[in-house]
Amino acid sequence: MNFILMHKKIPIVDLEIDSETGHILKIGTPINIDHLPLGTFTNNDIDRVALREWWKSRCIPQNRDGIDILEKINIHSPQSLSCKYYGLSLSDHYWICPKDQAINWNDINFFANPFSYDVSDLLFNSEYKEGSRKFNFCSPDCTTSGQLRKKWKIINGDRYLLKKGSLSFKLEIFNEVIATSICSRLDIGHSMYTLSQENGVFYCMTKNFLSPTTELVTATSIFNQYKLPDNISRYEHYIACGEMLGIKNMRWQVEQMLILDFIMANSDRNFDNFGLIRNAETLEWVGVSPVFDCGSSLFFNKSNYSINLAISNADSKPFRSKHREQIKLVRNIDVVNLNSLSSIGDEYSELLSQDQDLTHERRSLLCKGLTRRIQILKKYAQATKF
Repeated sequence: MNFILMHKKIPIVDLEIDSETGHILKIGTPINIDHLPLGTFTNNDIDRVALREWWKSRCIPQNRDGIDILEKINIHSPQSLSCKYYGLSLSDHYWICPKDQAINWNDINFFANPFSYDVSDLLFNSEYKEGSRKFNFCSPDCTTSGQLRKKWKIINGDRYLLKKGSLSFKLEIFNEVIATSICSRLDIGHSMYTLSQENGVFYCMTKNFLSPTTELVTATSIFNQYKLPDNISRYEHYIACGEMLGIKNMRWQVEQMLILDFIMANSDRNFDNFGLIRNAETLEWVGVSPVFDCGSSLFFNKSNYSINLAISNADSKPFRSKHREQIKLVRNIDVVNLNSLSSIGDEYSELLSQDQDLTHERRSLLCKGLTRRIQILKKYAQATKF
């Protein structure tokens, strides 16, 4: 099928997309290169490989929990799902307009218009009643990335993202909530998660931090657009890019994220779950995105035996492979009031106690891990204080 890639009301480039696979087959001559997704153009031309990768990154990954249920509605590729309703998202303002149709952005975008819950019922709850009615693909869940089951929901006019946990412990959702408390105590800009329950199943939810005019540009896109020089680290390069784009307090805001990730032993702070926010209309840079997606933390996938071993030797991303090395990138740990976290272990224990399937032994080990991580950071901060 033939489409025009659009940025809100601005046409960007013609695309031919295979409706069965969702893959981009052909890319035309750019119509408006300034509004191409960041990281997909170079030397005043489209980087066709990068544009295809960007398109793929907006789709549900093949390893999404429960993704096989798409077969129930004859969808054989998660990437093809994004084509079912114009490739619309609640993370940015890009979409694909069929060349033979006159469609107005104002009439279809999910920031301002209602959407169906058919896709979310299928992917989030594994609910599908065959032949009951025509399936409605009008949903931002067609383009929501990530491995965990998740869905968008409109509550009192606002857009909220709901997430479920994975594995037998399903700790990611509890970790999002405790991360919210840690960020509030340390005055770190963050997306606020709350814990909810439905039909005996826990999930966490957070309000969309983007608006009808703003969008997220991931660190991946930043690195794709502004290539890494030979004489600088990825960490310093990312900070330099933000400062070049006019982001205020860029270094300190990135440092705050690394401090939080150290405390929580976050093992999956990849280049797609942090970035910058820009105005989709003016292309002006607004600031650093609030911290979000902290679920893969606090030994969520470790056995009870392995937790003690991991407390002082936790793996990290994205700038170093170990947190004990990554925290050395932070220059200003001593200005963070770590004493404000004195009761966070008790709060985490109370939060986890709501899950009746979690043993007392495991809850104790997890809370010990959190308080121990804070103690380690305190000692490091004291040792490096001038």
